[in-house]
Order: sequence, then structure tokens, then C-alpha cells
Amino acid sequence: MKRKSKSIIFPVGLLLVSGLLVFGLSCSSTKMTPGISAQEKTAFTASQPDTVEISDPESNYEIIIIEPGFNVWLQSVARPPGYYSQTFLENRNRLYVIEWNNRVINNLQYNPNLYEIQINYDPLIDYGYEVNYKLYNYFVYFQRKYNQRLGPFAPRI
Repeated sequence: MKRKSKSIIFPVGLLLVSGLLVFGLSCSSTKMTPGISAQEKTAFTASQPDTVEISDPESNYEIIIIEPGFNVWLQSVARPPGYYSQTFLENRNRLYVIEWNNRVINNLQYNPNLYEIQINYDPLIDYGYEVNYKLYNYFVYFQRKYNQRLGPFAPRI
């Protein structure tokens, strides 16, 4: 009798483990990049040089971005100023800058035409809302246009 109970428990245990494994795999999240809208495609295909100066008069910091289509994308696709808190923007920018700079340094592993210059972003400095807002949106634009992932989450609008 003891043998029968052992032989019955083993298949039931194996079945239970297999069921949990299949259930766990079916519930795992998928990493899908949100779709690109027609407006974004228009901005991404722009070929005229587009210069955006990012500055904050209160902090005296500025960033100049020369990227065709970014200004159009910023005006037509990006969330408006005030949508995100400055804390959110600063936290995301910290993560994105760290990964960006790692890719600049590892230019054999990543496309050196995409990651040309390091970004000097000090988390202890208050750059103001405007600088953080436009820098964050540039990272989102860049990731969506060039199909890159600078952080653990998909860049979305």
C-alpha cells in the first residue's frame, strides 16, 4: 500500500509543479514598445536640422539639442509641461543619463553614431523644471525614434 501512495503522490506533485510553471509563464508581463503614431512618424522622418535650446533662467543651466524632428515631436506628441512632477523627471533623467554615459564609454558595444557625447548631469543640482522636462522628453524621443531602451521601462508618452 505504501508503494501505491508514493507512486500516486509523485505524478500529482509533478503535475502541480508543471501547472504552476505554465501558469507563471502565461502571467508574465511582456515588454512591448507602445505603437508609433502617424504624428510621431512625421517627426521621426524630418530631415531639416532642428535645434532646441533647453535653459532655465533661474538655474543658469542650458542644454542644446540638435536633432531633426525633436522640436516638432516635443510640440505635437510629448505630454505638456506640468504633466510630470519635477521629482519624476529628475529620477528618470538620472537613470537615463547613467545608461547614456555607459553607452558612450562602451562605444564598441553600442552605436557610436547614436551615443557621441557624455551628459554631465549632477543629481545634487537643481536644474529646474524646464531643463528636466525637455531632457526627459529628448530621452523618450530618442528611445522611440531609434528603438533603444535606456532604462527598465518602455519609453511611453
